[in-house]
Amino acid sequence: MKRITFLTLLAIILLGFSAKSDDPMNNPENPFYQTYSTPYGVPPFDKIKDEHYLPAFEDGMKIQLQEVEAIANNKAKPTFDNTIGAFEKSGELLTRVSNVFFNLTGSNTNAELQKINKVISPKLSAHNDNIFLNANFFLRVKTLKEQKDKLKLTREQAKLLDDYYKRFVRSGAGLTDEQKQKMRELNERLSVLSVQFADNVLKENNKFEIVISNEAELAGLPESVKAAGAAAAKERGKEGKWVFTTHKPSLLPFITYAENRTHRMALKKGYIMRGDNNDELDNKEIAREMANLRLQKANLLGYKTHAHFALEDRMLKTPEMVYGLLDQVWPPALQRAKEERDMMKAMAKSEGQEIEIGPWDWWYYAEKIKMKEYNLDEEEVRPYLKVDNVINGTFILANKLFGLTFEEQTNIPKYHPDVRTYTVKNEKGQLIGVYLSDWFYRDSKRGGAWMNSFRKQSNIDGKPEIPVIVNVGNFTKPSGDKPSLLAQDEALTLFHEFGHALHGLLSECTYPSISGTATPRDFVEFPSQVLENWVFEPEMLKLYAFHYETGEVMPLELAEKIRKAGTFNQGFNTVEYMAASYLDMAYHTITSPITGDIRAFEKAAMDKIGLIDAIVPRYRTGYFSHIFSGGYSAGYYSYMNSEVMDADAFSVFQENGLFDKATADKYREHILSKGGTVDALEMYINFRGRKPDNKGLLERRGFN
Repeated sequence: MKRITFLTLLAIILLGFSAKSDDPMNNPENPFYQTYSTPYGVPPFDKIKDEHYLPAFEDGMKIQLQEVEAIANNKAKPTFDNTIGAFEKSGELLTRVSNVFFNLTGSNTNAELQKINKVISPKLSAHNDNIFLNANFFLRVKTLKEQKDKLKLTREQAKLLDDYYKRFVRSGAGLTDEQKQKMRELNERLSVLSVQFADNVLKENNKFEIVISNEAELAGLPESVKAAGAAAAKERGKEGKWVFTTHKPSLLPFITYAENRTHRMALKKGYIMRGDNNDELDNKEIAREMANLRLQKANLLGYKTHAHFALEDRMLKTPEMVYGLLDQVWPPALQRAKEERDMMKAMAKSEGQEIEIGPWDWWYYAEKIKMKEYNLDEEEVRPYLKVDNVINGTFILANKLFGLTFEEQTNIPKYHPDVRTYTVKNEKGQLIGVYLSDWFYRDSKRGGAWMNSFRKQSNIDGKPEIPVIVNVGNFTKPSGDKPSLLAQDEALTLFHEFGHALHGLLSECTYPSISGTATPRDFVEFPSQVLENWVFEPEMLKLYAFHYETGEVMPLELAEKIRKAGTFNQGFNTVEYMAASYLDMAYHTITSPITGDIRAFEKAAMDKIGLIDAIVPRYRTGYFSHIFSGGYSAGYYSYMNSEVMDADAFSVFQENGLFDKATADKYREHILSKGGTVDALEMYINFRGRKPDNKGLLERRGFN
């Protein structure tokens, strides 16, 4: 009887789906309506047009709601398969179009995609509410939750059931009809504001520039930086001049080497004032409204603050636990930053500059001190960090640790010519995934670096789906015969994002919603950050760090300089990051709406922790995309929580061997393969044998 009911349900679902998405007569010109026939099922980017998105979104939502109604109104008693399992298989069309669209709005957007995003985001918010505020659907999930111990579920199924139950409750399924309507209104408005915030940041990133006509004003800049500035000027129709922008591949080298303080100040101010110029791209009021709406939403659900709501299902469960982590590290970090500032002031004075160190001075004098104290010049390191070699370094590391091989392919579709495509095979030669890399800056790409997926790994009903993973960055493109050479921080970023990619590629889960990187926000950065530890290890450097002209491996003396300088400027790095973490928590621990000036709110938050004027938070309000458009609200602390784990975990490799296979296998088994199928802390304990210890973090940053 159960089997007949389940098959009947499947028939309903499949019929509902085929009527719209699999019927070639319905929309044969739209690639989203057919199963991709491309190599490895990668989206056919060359066939996807802007006009294909909206119909696919609209039909995708319609079809999934039909599927949900079939689940919610099923007369058979709830089972895992006919409720949770059925929902995991729903929304195929919507998933296909969403995976492509939201990847491309970040990595290769245009005006039309931005318009579509503004239209579709509130509709998707309403769609999500239509699912998770469905009383009948919730009743079935609640029934299963109450019967969980009798259902003979696998561990993954039990975890997925718990997750769905919490998601329904946290979405407002237990609210009154009036409260549900209010929740819908709040969610819709938040989705609109989030899109607008992101659009403003993208436009701000591409708006500001400084133009230099006199070459004498470029004093101090390495030839490679000058060449990049000249190339940028040529691209912008200003040939014969030099252009520098707030994009980090342009900004950071300039403020590190430019002797002209006026220009350094102008460029850095352009960067830190993004979204705060009282113009059409100003984000202050958007941030205020979002913080206030999030408070309303939290209160509606019975939580004191948004932070209490957001942290409930993370490793650090409460605001008090987050502040406990931050407050432990902040005092020694701030003290170290003050010492670093005083060193810079003394150096400036020795050069005849009686100045107070400002944010536009820090990188400049830090580089000078690094040269003096450690004889380490960033430009001495760059030639050994050709981007192709660093990418190859990540592949070598993946092979040594996990037996993976990456083979570049030319027949896999790509969404931009800069993208490179690879098949990924395990130690047995079996295909386990597809990897796309997109590392170079362009105007159509948002700032920063990230990992995402065009398809998540899954294995429902014994039908394996291999993941399609993408890494995106904003490194300087090769220019003429000059290759792309990375700074130390950029090499760390590349390995970091590749760590996320491995988390997605090595997933071995059944259900897509908890596979790969679907872990708590304050755990997900652990697998990425741990990979950074290998970058400048001598054993690793000799495998990939070759001079782009001579082919010589990075000398051990240079590697030793990098190691010795490892704790240098950690006061600044830590304070800059933690100030943003405190700002995030300030916005999301409010208990009453913010009514005053946003600049004053931000300043009060920074004054409370004693932030010095020489340092600004890594993200100020106007461009804090992580928390206002990126899903990290009350969660930016996650990088530090993950660093506690990554420093502690890497010590096992240091003890057993940098490429120790047994340790790597244990890490793969308990961390990378599990996705979100096991509690995050339990995963860590299963690997490490105990809870994480912050001793490694304090040692790494030189605060012990």
